Amino acid sequence: MTVEDKGRVRDCMKPEVTEVDGRIDVLSALKIMKRDSVTSLIVKRRDENDEYGMVLFSDIAKKVIGKDRAPERVNVYEIMAKPVITVGPNMHIRYCARLFQNFGINHAPVEEDGKIIGMVSYYRLVLYGLKDLIGE
Repeated sequence: MTVEDKGRVRDCMKPEVTEVDGRIDVLSALKIMKRDSVTSLIVKRRDENDEYGMVLFSDIAKKVIGKDRAPERVNVYEIMAKPVITVGPNMHIRYCARLFQNFGINHAPVEEDGKIIGMVSYYRLVLYGLKDLIGE
C-alpha cells in the first residue's frame, strides 16, 4: 500500500489544541505548554475579522532565548507567526506534506468552518502515512 492509498488530514491530526491570548507573556505560555505537553499554541483571534496566530517552541528558542530576552517581559504576539497557513481536514496527507515542504513549515492548524479543530505536523503525517510499514 502506498501513501496515495492513505487518508486525510482528519485521520492523523491531533484533535486537541491549546489556545492562548496573544497578550500573555512568553513565560506564562511556556507554563501552559508544559502543563498541556504541547510544543505549539494557537493564538486566538481578537475578533471575527482577525486571523489566527501560532507560537512554537522554536519561536521561543530563536526569538527569546537566542536574543537573550526575558520571557516574562515578552508578549506572545511579539514572537508569534500570524497569519498562519491552515489546512482543511479533508486535505489528502500527501498534499499536506507537499504544502509543508513548499512553505518550509512543520506544523499547521486544521481549520473547518472558521474554527481550529486540530493540529497536524510532519511527525503525525509520517507516523500515520507509513503506519503499515512501521507497525501500529
